[in-house]
Amino acid sequence: MSASEVQRGSSTLDSAHPSHAHSFGPGRVLRSGTKVLPGDARGHNRSLVLQTLYHGGAQSRADLARETGLTRVTISDLVADLISDGFVTEIGMREAAGPGKPAMLVDIDHAAHRIVGLDLSGSDTVIGAVLTLDGDIVARREVAQPAEAADVIPAVVALARELVADAHAPVLGVGVGTPGVIDDAGVVLRAPNLGWVGFDLRGVLESALDLPVIVANDANAAVLAEYTFGGAGDDVILVKVGRGVGSGLLAAGQPMRGSRFAAGEIGHVTVGTDGGPQCACGKVGCLEAWLAVPALEERLAAASASERENLLRDAGERLGIALAPVVGALDLSEIVLSGPPELLGGVLAQATAEALRTRTLAPFHEGVRVRMTAQGQDIVLRGAAVMVLSSRLGVS
Repeated sequence: MSASEVQRGSSTLDSAHPSHAHSFGPGRVLRSGTKVLPGDARGHNRSLVLQTLYHGGAQSRADLARETGLTRVTISDLVADLISDGFVTEIGMREAAGPGKPAMLVDIDHAAHRIVGLDLSGSDTVIGAVLTLDGDIVARREVAQPAEAADVIPAVVALARELVADAHAPVLGVGVGTPGVIDDAGVVLRAPNLGWVGFDLRGVLESALDLPVIVANDANAAVLAEYTFGGAGDDVILVKVGRGVGSGLLAAGQPMRGSRFAAGEIGHVTVGTDGGPQCACGKVGCLEAWLAVPALEERLAAASASERENLLRDAGERLGIALAPVVGALDLSEIVLSGPPELLGGVLAQATAEALRTRTLAPFHEGVRVRMTAQGQDIVLRGAAVMVLSSRLGVS
């Protein structure tokens, strides 16, 4: 059985897709389709214009009217406001193709703003970056993960301030991916590995930075980056393995958060009815106790060469046990793994695919792909950019 594919007729283990261009692909819209109330119409129309330009590139005002269905008067008014606010710019006349005055083209002013992304999910470091509106990283810094929970926020604030100072353009917002269950207000309801319960992370950072802050679970941020930049399908689960284990879910191209904001919290699903290591949450047999990077590295360091493969296979099988009911219930098309490739790739990913094959319904789920992301450790940072774009500009 090769490392690139589990046997024909089974779940498959694929290499990562090539990274797409740094823009949102056509049709990959995460905005809500709910009815727009009259009081929200202008904001909705602004977002519609920005979304159209972001996906379609430079267009004339007449083009925008046709694409959006808005009147030319409305488009002219909106574009004037967006130029005044620094989000749109006139880039010159369209090349004349016939008689008459050529049209002036407008586009997103991609250089006018920057985004700051922060990733708190690492087992050893806190990573931050300055990103363009296209998701490209132009500056990147990291600091050691503080040993004491009380020191985490001062370190994060100091890192964010350095990045804001290095942005060389107005910062549109700060996106943060962090372990834990996060509500809509950016409050960390529970993050066992950081010792946070009911912690208003968004409020603390906004007060310290005087900038808009958007906070999400790190895996939820990562799956947005994979969908936007990594070619993931509309029905996908991304498993993020670092200091803890979590997952981000998309169904029909829409993020799933759950009634208590805990959708995708597979790290504390019990996969060890035979006992197993104790988890940080206090239970015995949680997936995270087998799969989280610090725990897995510690066991591998104490193992012989022959035992290492068995440990990786065991961790992969337990991941497959946790994922099989999710794949069966949601009919997912692929599973993307994000974390250290030397741990998650190869034997571990192959064992996950095999476990899925034996625990789901053939022929419907035998072709589910298991692959590593191609975005490496920057995936949460790029997902943070997607969060800011969606929250601040309505672009997704």
